[in-house]
Amino acid sequence: MPNFATENLEIFINDVLKEDLKYLDRYITKYNEEIMEFVQLKNTIQTLQEHRPTGYKTQMNIGANLFMEAKVDDLNTILVDIGKGVYIPFTLEEALRFIEFKIKILTKECDVLREESIKKRSELKVTLMYIAEQEKLNEIENH
Repeated sequence: MPNFATENLEIFINDVLKEDLKYLDRYITKYNEEIMEFVQLKNTIQTLQEHRPTGYKTQMNIGANLFMEAKVDDLNTILVDIGKGVYIPFTLEEALRFIEFKIKILTKECDVLREESIKKRSELKVTLMYIAEQEKLNEIENH
């Protein structure tokens, strides 16, 4: 005889808890990627600061993997994407402060998502344990 409570819990696990976990994992990954981009930008700016007096030589991709040598003489100001494709000119020091702030904010937001993910995993585990106990009780009652 089917146990409707167990069937409903299995539906809850598959349709709600597992979907919530996928959603949370997707956003955690997105936040981590964004944090890594800012860390990379921070490292680039620190490298630029070391080369400020002499300028900076690099190769620029001008399309179709064709590269052209470029020299940047003025390293006092850079454009930083602050979000939504909006670029603001910053001094290198201002950019570093902004990046540190942005990394802190993103890390806190990601921590909230991680905590929520831990809660969802706990709910999933408790629900699975309940189902296992119900199945054991059903076996005892049927024998």
